[in-house]
Amino acid sequence: MDRLDISDGFDVHDYRSDLKLLKQDANSMQLANRSELGCPCCGEPFDRLFVTEDDCVTFGSAPSGPICVARTDDQTLVAAH
Repeated sequence: MDRLDISDGFDVHDYRSDLKLLKQDANSMQLANRSELGCPCCGEPFDRLFVTEDDCVTFGSAPSGPICVARTDDQTLVAAH
């Protein structure tokens, strides 16, 4: 299983065959992991990935499993397992 590599930032186009875009607005996107990519934090497969350039984000509900948060220079990535 390949791990999501964010060492040089995150570009969704590098993973276009592995991630499915579910929702996108000006500064954020929600993606589904359809290839068992490993989390950039823990290495375990994740279900959903939220990527944002916003400073603050509020989630209406939390997933039932573990959550990992990773930061690049420009983005915050939240992986829900």
